[in-house]
Amino acid sequence: MVRRTRAEMEQTRATLLATARQCFSELGYAATSMDDLTARAGLTRGALYHHFGDKKGLLVAVVEQLDGEMDARLQAISEGSADAWEGFRQRCHGYLRMALEPEIQRIVLRDARATLGGASPDSQRHCIDSMQRLIDNLMQQRVVAHADAQALASLIYGSLAEAAFWIAEGEEGAARLQRCSAALDLLLRGLLHPSA
Repeated sequence: MVRRTRAEMEQTRATLLATARQCFSELGYAATSMDDLTARAGLTRGALYHHFGDKKGLLVAVVEQLDGEMDARLQAISEGSADAWEGFRQRCHGYLRMALEPEIQRIVLRDARATLGGASPDSQRHCIDSMQRLIDNLMQQRVVAHADAQALASLIYGSLAEAAFWIAEGEEGAARLQRCSAALDLLLRGLLHPSA
């Protein structure tokens, strides 16, 4: 029996992830066969089973990777703004704009929802916790009216997630994004502290 080094195992896993991401993006999850995927990766089904269990496990890993990248991009938006409120606002709009990106649209917003039922509980908690910290900060600065920050974060996250699904599912995604952006600004203005 051939023993693989840790680096070889990590390389095999990374190759499967990159290949799956490309296949899922181009063909969609349902139309991607494991045989075609492993052949394109130059690996065996055994390697896929070893690292991910099955095709669904591979989809979970691809979605986690994309979620991490999306989160980093949204964090950069928040941190890159000199004004905390504008950073928060642009972060929310940035999330909606991502719904038009083909890879995110197909894998995260269509296939993951259809196959996995949507974001994992851990991913949802992470997003809500991150948003809650931003809202807490805005309340301390008296930019946002005082309320329960966790409740607000849950409501905003839920609204953004559903809007992103709506944008992603239609042919007229750009028009839907424009309508959602206007509605989002109206919604966010309602959070502002009277003195802001």
